[in-house]
Amino acid sequence: MPQRHLREAAADAARQTAPRGLGLDSEMVRRRMVQRLQREGLADERVLQALSTVQRHEFVDSALAIQAYEDTSLPIGHGQTISKPSVVGRMISILFGGANAGQQGRLGRVMEIGTGCGYQAAVLAELSKHVVSIERLRPLHEKAQMNLAAVRTPAQIRLVYGDGRLGYSAGAPFDSIIAAAGGEDLPPAWLAQLAPGGRLVAPMVAPGGRGQILVVVDHVLEAGVGRFVRTEHEAVLFVPLKSGVS
Repeated sequence: MPQRHLREAAADAARQTAPRGLGLDSEMVRRRMVQRLQREGLADERVLQALSTVQRHEFVDSALAIQAYEDTSLPIGHGQTISKPSVVGRMISILFGGANAGQQGRLGRVMEIGTGCGYQAAVLAELSKHVVSIERLRPLHEKAQMNLAAVRTPAQIRLVYGDGRLGYSAGAPFDSIIAAAGGEDLPPAWLAQLAPGGRLVAPMVAPGGRGQILVVVDHVLEAGVGRFVRTEHEAVLFVPLKSGVS
């Protein structure tokens, strides 16, 4: 075969061969995302490892997959979004500051309000004993089921179709509660289902109704008496917390 044809055949083969290490399923791509988050201040190695493990592109529509490892929220349909990796990492890092998580080194039993596409549930599963994730929109509940089955997430995730404001009393108490939607109040059911030593992290409408802030509630047990200690953190932007199912 003439040299020119050999060169053309080699060029064609190179074009048809996907470059190794650069695909969206590559660990390198996720590692680069994690390195960016580290530079921006996310320091918990456990959370960084979980974010590096879970393939975020598997949880978004194929048309948006190229943006999966950017620090941006993306639409997942039905007026909902998948949160930024930095926000997911920040909220889970805060959960690790709870007393029970500090003693166990893991998040223990977790309740997530707002499954969405299932991405955050997958990250939580890497860090906890058991995850109950509640979604009020049936199409998203079903999408999360398919997504989590496709990536073969750990079996300790239980997906519930229901009203997240009611929590999940059958699985209570929970060491950690995390919400992916924000309302004007914290539903009483969440506090009732938070274990002593447990911590809740959720967005809430800021005082005066101007935007949202992250709110942290610790269930503190002193001399056999429980009380809730609330602290407020930075401004955030989440979809509204709604009741009922659809």
